[in-house]
Amino acid sequence: MFIIFIVILVRFMYKRYVPVKNIPCQKDERQDLILLDIRAYNHKRDQGDKEVLNIPYAYLKRFNEEIPHENIHLIASDKLEVNLGLRFLMRKGIKVTSYEISDCVCK
Repeated sequence: MFIIFIVILVRFMYKRYVPVKNIPCQKDERQDLILLDIRAYNHKRDQGDKEVLNIPYAYLKRFNEEIPHENIHLIASDKLEVNLGLRFLMRKGIKVTSYEISDCVCK
């Protein structure tokens, strides 16, 4: 019973805190990217004149059909939201090419 608890705990921790490999953190400079903002609705959004698809992480399961299966640039509020959002979108077959955290300066 204890081993089952440990396995469940490790899986939970992995999904939340281990970063997804091969997805770079960078600013959205390419024009062919679709911006997907998964921050909560009450966060400040300043993306200039670019078209942004706003679907908070809590609503991704409900509205994942509205996300095009093209090159996606993910915008999140913290690293935890990035990890969960990337894993969900990749499991649905959506191609995420990069991400950025709103209060973090990417390389």
